[in-house]
Amino acid sequence: VRGGRRSSVCLEGRWETVNKHKPWIETSYHGVITENTDVVLLDPPLVALDKDAPVPYAGRTHGGEICAFNIQGLESPFEAVVLNGTSGEGQLRARGLVDCESQKEYTFIIQAHDCGSGPGGAEGKKSHKAAVHIQVNDVNEFAPVFRESEYRAAVTEGKIYDNILQVEATDQDCSPQYSQICNYQITSARTPFAIDRNGNIRNTEKLSYDRQQQYEIQVTAWDCGQKRALRSVSVRIDVKPVCKPGWQGWNKRVDYEPGTGSKQLFPKMHLETCGGPLSSARTTVELQTGHIGKGCDRETYSEKSLQKLCGASSGSTDLLPAPSAATNWTASLVTDSGRDSELIFTFDGRQAAKIPDWVVPQNLTDHFTIATWMKHGPSHGLRAEKETLLCNSDKTEMNRHHYSLYVHNCRLVFLLRRDFTQVDTFRPAEFHWKLEQICDKEWHYYVINVEFPVVTLYVDGVTYDPYLVTDDWPIHPSQIDVQLTVGACWQGGEVKKPRFTQYFRGSLAGLTIRPGKIESQKVISCLQACKEGLDINSLESLDKSIKFHFNPAQSILVMEGEDLENMNAAVRKVSYINSRQFPTPGARRLRISTSVQCFGEDTCITIPDIDAVVMVLQPSEPRITISGAERLTRPESDFGAAGGIALFQDLHIISTVTRADAAAARQTGETRPRQPEVLEEIIHNLDYCDILVLGEELGPEEESLQVRRGALLGKHLDATNSTSGMSVYGVDSMSSYEQVIRQVRYYHRRPAHLTERRFRLTCSELNGRYTSNELNLEVSVLHGSEPGEHVGHAIAPPQYMQVRRPSVVHDLYAGHSSAVPSAATVVIVMCIAALVVVVVLGIYRIHLTHQQEIRLEETAKEAGTSWDDSALTITVNPMEEPRAEEEAGSDEEDEDEEDEEEDDEITSAESDYSEEEVDIQLPKVERQSRKGQNWDKARISY
Repeated sequence: VRGGRRSSVCLEGRWETVNKHKPWIETSYHGVITENTDVVLLDPPLVALDKDAPVPYAGRTHGGEICAFNIQGLESPFEAVVLNGTSGEGQLRARGLVDCESQKEYTFIIQAHDCGSGPGGAEGKKSHKAAVHIQVNDVNEFAPVFRESEYRAAVTEGKIYDNILQVEATDQDCSPQYSQICNYQITSARTPFAIDRNGNIRNTEKLSYDRQQQYEIQVTAWDCGQKRALRSVSVRIDVKPVCKPGWQGWNKRVDYEPGTGSKQLFPKMHLETCGGPLSSARTTVELQTGHIGKGCDRETYSEKSLQKLCGASSGSTDLLPAPSAATNWTASLVTDSGRDSELIFTFDGRQAAKIPDWVVPQNLTDHFTIATWMKHGPSHGLRAEKETLLCNSDKTEMNRHHYSLYVHNCRLVFLLRRDFTQVDTFRPAEFHWKLEQICDKEWHYYVINVEFPVVTLYVDGVTYDPYLVTDDWPIHPSQIDVQLTVGACWQGGEVKKPRFTQYFRGSLAGLTIRPGKIESQKVISCLQACKEGLDINSLESLDKSIKFHFNPAQSILVMEGEDLENMNAAVRKVSYINSRQFPTPGARRLRISTSVQCFGEDTCITIPDIDAVVMVLQPSEPRITISGAERLTRPESDFGAAGGIALFQDLHIISTVTRADAAAARQTGETRPRQPEVLEEIIHNLDYCDILVLGEELGPEEESLQVRRGALLGKHLDATNSTSGMSVYGVDSMSSYEQVIRQVRYYHRRPAHLTERRFRLTCSELNGRYTSNELNLEVSVLHGSEPGEHVGHAIAPPQYMQVRRPSVVHDLYAGHSSAVPSAATVVIVMCIAALVVVVVLGIYRIHLTHQQEIRLEETAKEAGTSWDDSALTITVNPMEEPRAEEEAGSDEEDEDEEDEEEDDEITSAESDYSEEEVDIQLPKVERQSRKGQNWDKARISY
């Protein structure tokens, strides 16, 4: 067919279309789709044309029809569908929902395909490639959101600001219409502020600090599609008074929880200069602790324990110990009981103490040390008298001072007179120091090291040489006894009535003398070291331009810098630290003083000083609990055996604190709940455990308390004993005290004369600040004539194995309780068996008793011993078999026993240095004429 759109041929009586032409589409398309819909509006519409005319009613697919539109690019989220194959109409659709916020535009290629010519003709043909550009229309689906959760600003009273601060909101919509913020609004009513379209806030009237110091307003925002922010934002505006130079942002009180380490004092503090240009600043932070104990929070262990803890040389004598039955010379002195159990003695010019002769250190050679804590102020009156701390003078006849330490006109003077027996030459005798510390009414630690003729004074660990040394002749030898006194000097001669003179006015603590050795500076520093002070957090982050300096006690910190911001950052790092486990509660005063220099100005701003306090909270007080047997019964043979009997073999020492269960309190939901108490076991050190003899004191010839040599080795512990008991002291763990006290043994040479003994054990921490309960132990003797001696141990345990614990400790040691079977059955059986021979044995025992009394009287006369048998009571045991031969030789055995005991003592003394596990008897002292002065204060040396 010529001139037609399509050509067709007749094959076997049928007409077939020949596909000669390609489909035709536009070269480019532009489309628009709204997000969250699937139909694309194209311009021009999607239509494909084909010149191959279709044959109606052909029954086959013809090349003039459009079968498909193909999109090139698998990532494109669109697809094209044929709406009418004959007319070539098509439609572009989204395969899924499109999001403008993810992608605003798409570009891809589209191509049309016709349907081909059938089985015998050519394949389907493709149109040319056309570009499709699609734009995604936005929907206002997001509301404005503010960039900050809260805004803050500060203004000065009495000023009108054009702009105080700016708030800003954003919108996630993709189009400018919906993503831009078109309006801000203050929603709070009646506020003196306004806001513009850009979020700038200003005040509409002058603000007054006295009327209102802070404003809080709410601001909301709208986008250009009129969608409002879901949440308003809070804007806080602080009103500051008219600028005054000084430190701002600090709290007057800082609470310190014990055991929390270092705590920043001023974490938000900064220096306000009111715009003044500063060239440099100098800030001094001072921690004032003069009212706390001995100048600051120090360990309040006993002096001997603290010396042991610091590694001081052994052999020191404490001249001002805690008053007790054994150390009663300090009982008449006035002590300061309000200083966290620190032992401080106050002298007002009327008190003094004589040191007993058995305490006085002997043979002070050319090397010795005197140490003391002293707090002293200026003397009153025009003519100041000598104030004696320590004096060793003639007891009678004359008034010579052998050595003394005194204060005169705020000068510290040490007098040391030598004897003619040493060197008969003019020698240094008086050493003078003039220091501000002597009269500043503050606590200081003084140590005098004597290496004759050199004498060195340490004050708070810093050495000072005497500014004046006076020579004198030695003292003529005499047989006059000397008297050592504290708080005054004893004038025994040259007066009608011996008396004290040159009284001291001030406070003393820890006065000790150590003969034969001088103390090292390391030990001196340890003994006077403070446990609290100032610190700097993150020292490595401190700017290098900041110069800082601590005093030795770390109670004063000085910082200097040229940059104000660096100085502010440095002050914010200043911290307080207290390393004591149980610090002294109460307030510590803080003072911060600052001086600044300005650029090119003669007058500069003045920064006022600020005062604050560090409040150390009350620590959880420990409860020291000791538990063990309360009754102990042993055969008399055990008491006289080598080493005696162990008194506290099952001792247990624990410490607990009571804490409130905060978690349980929160679960109740009450405003002020009743908080249940929870016992929590803690670990800390002890410094004393005393074993006191109750009733009559120990007889030094017959009985004693002993401890093994190896028990003290490797521990920071020492021990002393006397007829009043034994004291184990030193700063060490509770387990170390347990190990030592478990090995304390009681020995009696003549247990037959002993019926019972009672002892009391107490332990303490921090020089008696925390004291344990009292554990009373009653020791009974099981004599050979008692029936209990014949009870078989396999059948019934001996009576001394019965342990009765205090009820207060039973809950803590429930696992240690044990049931003791009764021996009554065995005793009854033996009694019934013995009844058969009661009559015979009774008659025979009466005869033997008469014979024994005759022998005792004869033996007593031969030995020169006067027996007092007025109260002698002889108990006849009908169950005991007669042992005539043993009784006949009892007197000779008694004499042999005494000889053997003397031999045993010699053997034990000789073997003390050969075997470590041999029981030793600690040094004992003879009983003094004054009751209670019988403690041997010399520590045991091995």
